[in-house]
Amino acid sequence: MSSTTESSSPEVKVLNFGVLLIHNYQWLDAAGAIDYLNQHSYGILKVLKAPPHLLSTVPIMHWHYLSSTGDLKDVPASAGPPHRPTTTFAECPELDYLVVPGPDPTVQLSEECIKFVQERFPTLKGLLTICTGSVAMAQTGVLDGVQAASNKWALGMLAEAGLLNRKVKWVGDKRFVKDGKVWTGAGVTAGIDLAAEFARVHFTKEVVQLVQDVSEYVPNPAQPDPFARLLEGVKLD
Repeated sequence: MSSTTESSSPEVKVLNFGVLLIHNYQWLDAAGAIDYLNQHSYGILKVLKAPPHLLSTVPIMHWHYLSSTGDLKDVPASAGPPHRPTTTFAECPELDYLVVPGPDPTVQLSEECIKFVQERFPTLKGLLTICTGSVAMAQTGVLDGVQAASNKWALGMLAEAGLLNRKVKWVGDKRFVKDGKVWTGAGVTAGIDLAAEFARVHFTKEVVQLVQDVSEYVPNPAQPDPFARLLEGVKLD
């Protein structure tokens, strides 16, 4: 499933993004990061009449929305219109990146979901989580020993309840963190800043600035994080 009806050409790179839809995922986690990232795509920039020298630097982005069965009722979001999955774990094509919006921090992933992430992670160029998406991914083991951000309110709640996965190196004073090929955003709106940082690393300055102008958005840096105060005195390790 692509963002537009453009046809690919040998000169334009194609990237496949998977979006893992977990029951009651936060709508803004998904919509904010996905839409901001997609604005850097060939299809969108062509619609915006970006000059050819910019179009030649950006990829066609195909988005694949994942659930275990592909059934709409399996993956309602916290709000917003229904978002029908486009593929299943079994039928999902090869992915370059996997994006994980955050669900209820106490949700238990299915064995099928855990197996899918474990099997796909080694071949991904990157894993991007937003909010409690990192808490969910911690269940798979792929974040063991990795520095990761998450929703600070959720981290504090889990730590107090003795439910925090201590195998992950949780970071409580950054809006987003990159550790190797793992990109993690803190609470909800931090997903847009995570997407903006991903864009800064992967696209030209001119493309990045164009998208910021079109979006009328100035990304927040990783630090200082004004919400670090939420985890003052909370032991995360």
